[in-house]
Amino acid sequence: MAENSSVKTLAIIGVLVAGAIVGGVMLTNNLGKTSYEISEEEAVTQMNKLLRNVNVTEVEARKATVDFSGTSLASSLPDIESYPLTVTGDGQVNIEIFASPEKSGTGTDGWLNEAAKQFNAMHERTESGKSMSVSIRNLSSGMASDYIVSGKYAPDAYTPSNSMWGTMAEASGAELSTENGTDRLVGNVAGILLSGDMVKTLTADYGSITIETVTRATQDGKVSMGYTYPYTSSTGLNFLVSSLYSFDNADPLSVQATSEFQKFQSNVPFVCYTTQQMRSAMSSGSLNACIMELQTYQNDSTLQSKYKFFPFGARHDNPLYEVGNIGSEKEEVLRAFTEFCLSDDQQKAATRYGFNQNNDYKPTEPDFDAVTLLSAQQLWKQEKDNGRPVVAVFVADISGSMAGMPLNQLKTSLVSASQYISSENYIGLVSYDSDVYVNLPIRKFDLDQRSYFTGAVQDLSSGGATATYDAVLQGIKMLQEAKADIPDAKLMLFVLSDGDQNVGCNLNKIDGIVKSLSIPVYTIGYNANLDELGQLSAINEAATINADSEDVVYKLGSLFNAQM
Repeated sequence: MAENSSVKTLAIIGVLVAGAIVGGVMLTNNLGKTSYEISEEEAVTQMNKLLRNVNVTEVEARKATVDFSGTSLASSLPDIESYPLTVTGDGQVNIEIFASPEKSGTGTDGWLNEAAKQFNAMHERTESGKSMSVSIRNLSSGMASDYIVSGKYAPDAYTPSNSMWGTMAEASGAELSTENGTDRLVGNVAGILLSGDMVKTLTADYGSITIETVTRATQDGKVSMGYTYPYTSSTGLNFLVSSLYSFDNADPLSVQATSEFQKFQSNVPFVCYTTQQMRSAMSSGSLNACIMELQTYQNDSTLQSKYKFFPFGARHDNPLYEVGNIGSEKEEVLRAFTEFCLSDDQQKAATRYGFNQNNDYKPTEPDFDAVTLLSAQQLWKQEKDNGRPVVAVFVADISGSMAGMPLNQLKTSLVSASQYISSENYIGLVSYDSDVYVNLPIRKFDLDQRSYFTGAVQDLSSGGATATYDAVLQGIKMLQEAKADIPDAKLMLFVLSDGDQNVGCNLNKIDGIVKSLSIPVYTIGYNANLDELGQLSAINEAATINADSEDVVYKLGSLFNAQM
């Protein structure tokens, strides 16, 4: 009897444990997903239901003067000290070098910084007996070129990821030379990452994996391709011109190439503002192909385990240019530092950092001239949305926590950066404190709407609590209504806030709605809780920008240029 009782007890416990395990798995599998698993129709129903409890007021906008005095992103560049030196030289003859992030960053991206520190520690001297040193400043290749070309700040030397930036900078008036530098500081290659399954599929359908087959597969809807902003990203620029060349080898700017690019772009989910945005989209499964430098791939075991690397386009051999006429003493330092970087020991160190791989790779594309490169950027700006208008709503935080500098910075940066929004797009404005205000209904962003937009932004004033997600819902509702009139529209939302929601809906109430309606929400944080804003942006793989720095206008301008 006791034995039978024990068996029964064990059986019951076993059933309960098994049930708990199954239940636990089911619970775990559904954690954080329940709100996402709703249809578009259900999302709209939930949105309208939540908005019944939100007080929304329409505000009459006034016209204000539109200032087009800043006609280029370079004109909005901040003081160079916004980007601190990563290595500071203290020699009697010191040279400053603008260097791309993959070699002037931290960790495995810090090879050039380490080389500069070692060079400085040697206390070499010029022929006249003065001590030599090198300073390094970390800047993206495109931004560094903007500083040099605009004349806003000129370093003594410049080492972008590839020679395309040097070609364009020289054509724009910059004086660059590799006489005291080098055409190749360290070797690198740009490439396309594809999962093993995708490699099998494309190989079966198209043969070998090349940029031609990947762009063809994207056009055919078999690949969800992601690439980075070609105005600042070396890999993004390389991919753009290489794709155009693959569409028409005789003339990458031809009508045929443009037509093929439009077909390709129509199946690209979004152009990534940053590499981090692209990697997040890869992790979530929104993209199954992306572009990346080989050095980055070499240093990431997770990427290597999931994706295969296929080189494309021009090599990224990190040329080192002298900028302008720096004088004989600085030229002597530049020559000495170049020789030091090219020494066997430093090249072995660069190899440990992931450089100097795939040295046998040779591009099939020609060396593109400046006209082709600059025209390709312009073509991208005009054709990236494939004729689809962008419909966007700006959602501005005017709560009490934004009083003073944050709100003033928001107003100044938003008005200044709005000049980079195409007049073919449609723009609206919402603001919020404890309540929500429609400051500007969505209309085409012609001169009239720009004028109302400028006046509406300038008239924003702060006070009250922070109903961020109520305002997000209102912005989404406006976008959905606009979509009914413009079915092929590309919808997006921009939230400008300090991120501290304290009344109304919370993020958990609306995340499923945002996800189901597939509207990317770009967030710009002013004195902000960037973690919460980042969670909102991450729902549909948009980007978050920290607006607390002096370069906020440049950042916003770049974002609007990339997306609108």
